[in-house]
Amino acid sequence: DRYKPLTEKVHERPLLIVPPCINKFYILDLQPENSLVRYAVEQGMRTFIVSWVNPGDELATKTWDDYVEHGTIRAIREVQAITRQRQINALGFCIGGTLLGSALAVLKARGEDAAASLTLLASFLDFSQTGVMDIFVDEAAVQVREATIGQQGPGGGALMKGRDLAATFSFLRPTDLVWNYVVGNYLKGETPPPFDLLYWNSDSTNLPGPMYCWYLRHTYLNNELIEPGKVEVCGTPLDLSQLDMPAFVVATKEDHIVPWQSAYGSMKVLGGDRRFVLGASGHIAGIVNPPAKKKRSYWTADAGSPGVARKGKAAANVASAQEWLATATEHPGSWWTAWSDWLRTHAGKQIAAPRRAGDASHPVLEAAPGRYVKVRV
Repeated sequence: DRYKPLTEKVHERPLLIVPPCINKFYILDLQPENSLVRYAVEQGMRTFIVSWVNPGDELATKTWDDYVEHGTIRAIREVQAITRQRQINALGFCIGGTLLGSALAVLKARGEDAAASLTLLASFLDFSQTGVMDIFVDEAAVQVREATIGQQGPGGGALMKGRDLAATFSFLRPTDLVWNYVVGNYLKGETPPPFDLLYWNSDSTNLPGPMYCWYLRHTYLNNELIEPGKVEVCGTPLDLSQLDMPAFVVATKEDHIVPWQSAYGSMKVLGGDRRFVLGASGHIAGIVNPPAKKKRSYWTADAGSPGVARKGKAAANVASAQEWLATATEHPGSWWTAWSDWLRTHAGKQIAAPRRAGDASHPVLEAAPGRYVKVRV
């Protein structure tokens, strides 16, 4: 999806957002008043976002490599072609950040620096501390998945159903997301109030079994992405340390899905100038925190502190998460403003905003939000 500019001039270098494929992309564009996408567009960013297909049985055998090559890298290629820019600014959220990191490392190994900057929101590259997800992922559990829905299973793969994924994530916070509604709906007969974040949370998608099994084994179970050359993606030994573009890494303090200390691990994995920002609240509310609401807070470290990693700084010399926090300063409000100030320095000169979407080779397919987000499981 490409968003219509809201300013007369835009920055020439486009922004591509890779959202999680486990849920729908509109978490970052729920309503005008809490849309990170709209905020980026208002800052003059030429903004594109991936809308992942909700796979049916015809896509049940797709792999992690397919999501990297034919999903993420294909999106990068399309944005480059439409904007006629060799480099983009890239943002990944949650598993979208893991896919994006994989894709950029594959392109780097092929000799291409496709991204001028990288933003990671609540994303794992280092899976050494996965928090409460540990209770769902062990060798036996992964082997069962591989034998049933993975490439080893009947037919070379089957779907990981979205409703099963949704149940797993709900039971990570049973008091808030399960028992609260059992008491309210079933015992008290109350109708839950409309809440956009909870609607999105229940709007799950399927995943191809082979892709899901690869993700579980090579990241959550074996944590192989942090070891240069340990794992191949798209036929290429992966080395995330070769990603030397400036990076803006965001985590949230109460995230139960991607603990902030683990998200901080990207500071030791990536190779360029790295800036870490810690937001208040959890995995979704801490990310979707528009400045206009003047809610919550965020923490940053000063440029001269040990909590800032410069290009070429060895992983062993990067401050630990707790050392970073000890040097950090709390600021009121949203981290979005700090991010947009940083992104602007990597967005290139300003040019006249395009008058129409796409071009002759990239015609408009349909009105937003597109057909993929309307498919329910």
